Order: sequence, then structure tokens, then C-alpha cells
Amino acid sequence: MAEKVLLVDDEKEFVEGLAERMELRGMNVTACTNPQEALEKVDNESFDAIILDLQMPGIDGIEALKHIRKSRPELQVILLSGHATVEKGIEAMKLGAMDFVEKPADINVLTDKIKKAQAKKMILVEEKTEEKVKEILSHKGW
Repeated sequence: MAEKVLLVDDEKEFVEGLAERMELRGMNVTACTNPQEALEKVDNESFDAIILDLQMPGIDGIEALKHIRKSRPELQVILLSGHATVEKGIEAMKLGAMDFVEKPADINVLTDKIKKAQAKKMILVEEKTEEKVKEILSHKGW
């Protein structure tokens, strides 16, 4: 099953080039250069992983990550940055980012991380479904 990825970075040329390389590897990529637009997509569409630039104007990667964690905790976020400080990376990991990749991103490393993100999301969704089933059964006295 092709990984469905949301790629968010304010550098248009970078996003276009990376999206093309990811698509050549069989991924279904939605690319955004506007973080607000990306958050709207997170709220309304399904993704296996989000590749999120840490340094963006307006809503930065940390604020976007907080929104994603609150609205869609099963989504796996891989942070991407060429200019972030170690402190920002640590803060993001504490907020629930799955991983951190420095620009320029090695496509093979990034592809591997996306596959792991998809697997982790599937496990989380399955666990959540099992919890709901158990809750329903316990209410019915089963």
C-alpha cells in the first residue's frame, strides 16, 4: 500500500523536488508551502506521515506539531530542518515528533522513516480500535 504523505515546507523548489523524488518511490504526496493550509489538510484528510519543516514563517513547525498532536495524535510527524537548533529539535521530540531529519534530506533515509511512520500509525489505529471494541463490549456486559 502506497504511503500517503503530507510534505510541508515554505521553500517551494525544495518541496517540489522532494515530492517528485518521493512519488518516484511510489508514495502518494500532498505538498504544501503554507503551514495553515497544511493544518486544514490534516484536519480533513488522512495521511500516514507528515514531513514538517521546523522553521516556517507564520506558524512554525512547533506550533503545527502541537495542533497535529491535539487533533490527530495517531499521525506520525517527521521534522525536517536545515536551520533548527538542537533545542528546537529536542522540544519537538518531547511534543511527540517521531523523528528529525536535517536538510538536505537523504531520500533513502527519509523513505525508510516514512515506512516506519506508516507502520507505527497502523499499530496506533489498531490499538485504538481494540480499546473501543472492549469499551463497547464492557458496556453491553460481555
